Amino acid sequence: MRVLVVEDDPVAADAHALYVGRVTGFAVAGVAHSRAEAVRVLERTGVDLLLLDLYLPDGHGLHLVRSLRAAGHSADVIAVTSARDLAIVREGVSLGVVQYVLKPFTFATLRDRLTRYAEFRATAGEASGQDEVDRALAALRAPHADGSAGLPKGLSAPTLEAVTRTLRGSAAGLTAAEAGAAVGISRITARRYLEHLVMEGRAARSPQYGQIGRPELQYRWKPATR
Repeated sequence: MRVLVVEDDPVAADAHALYVGRVTGFAVAGVAHSRAEAVRVLERTGVDLLLLDLYLPDGHGLHLVRSLRAAGHSADVIAVTSARDLAIVREGVSLGVVQYVLKPFTFATLRDRLTRYAEFRATAGEASGQDEVDRALAALRAPHADGSAGLPKGLSAPTLEAVTRTLRGSAAGLTAAEAGAAVGISRITARRYLEHLVMEGRAARSPQYGQIGRPELQYRWKPATR
């Protein structure tokens, strides 16, 4: 299934595209950083699903969905947002938003949502009864709503986001000590987050030589391939 990632934050857009590309059956059809850019991509590219940030620099994400529905676009939408306003959630449901993912989230969280969405899309034919309809709809329900699914014990999503931003913003890369100082956490704690990013394929590490004693590990952000 072809996914359009709509996210104004370059760091988040990069991560979301990387996440989508790692889920079997899904491919990134494009990345847009604004409502207008998303419309341009949709005009030239077939898309099955939008991974849509709700707060864009040129308008609310649900306004984009509303205009797409008026123009006859039927692509489904998974909304990603830090907002917890249930009125927005209800409005999104009325426009066909099939899932909500609260920021910041991990790869495991999005993988769960995409897998459930794929199961829902795979249902076809005529239901034999209420139970079968309920099972089809239940595929969209996810047990983790706080964005923390998949994080090892002791790691928090906000700190992971801070470490990610810091590493993403360093062209030369960072040691755990440097990352910790920038974020305001200890070197040992920073290393745990950096190692988590390496395990998820979002960062790479290599030994930093040229100094007396044991070489330090240097961590670098791995840009998403699209």
